[in-house]
Amino acid sequence: MSQKSISAHEVVYDLIPRLNALERQINNTLEAMITASQSPDEKHRNKNLKIEFELELTMIRMNLQHLLSRYQTELEAVISDERRDGMLTLDQNETVAVESAKALYDRVQRLQQGQ
Repeated sequence: MSQKSISAHEVVYDLIPRLNALERQINNTLEAMITASQSPDEKHRNKNLKIEFELELTMIRMNLQHLLSRYQTELEAVISDERRDGMLTLDQNETVAVESAKALYDRVQRLQQGQ
């Protein structure tokens, strides 16, 4: 896996808000699906899907916490002045977390659309 980077601005104003929204979407969408389940098997599948998504989200947050700690100064700078943006080099785990966050977001969007 090649070394990737992400802008501090993208982390603060896109990735983190998207993760927060994703957490709400997972809870709301899957709770509704669990409630609307027609059979015990369907209810069980939906509960397992919710657990799977929550575990994935936990892994993503753990790896992103490492990124937030490593680049705290750069992230605080872009929060105080968006013009102070810079590129952050991701380690392998952070790269997986960013890619997983985007993939999970897409997966939840498709789930909400019934695909």
